[in-house]
Amino acid sequence: SHFIGISTNKLGSLHTDEKLLRNILINLLTNAIKFSPVKEEVSLNVLDQDTFITIEISDEGIGIPENEMEIIFEPFVRGKDADQIQGTGLGLSIVKKAVELLNGTIKVKSTVGKGSVFIVTIPRQMV
Repeated sequence: SHFIGISTNKLGSLHTDEKLLRNILINLLTNAIKFSPVKEEVSLNVLDQDTFITIEISDEGIGIPENEMEIIFEPFVRGKDADQIQGTGLGLSIVKKAVELLNGTIKVKSTVGKGSVFIVTIPRQMV
């Protein structure tokens, strides 16, 4: 079992689509756990950035090679190191679409063998 560390600062209110936000969080947390098979902790950090919030989900898992960073958000794409881990290759493409529907952005920082950080930024108020 994994331990999920959650940290946040004072956020105030957030008016956004609950289903899209839930989809983003579930997919990213599931991936963080799935791709950290020998580590026990993933973390969720929520930051207040005035008119938007930033959600960071980090793990200490297998990481993503630099040459795969540009394609991981494409449907049915799975990294070569992910072959032994169950999945469809759709999770990150769904996350990216949900983030875009919320007028947000998603970025990833990763080091092979050390882990990944997915950074989602969404407006505090839906337009």
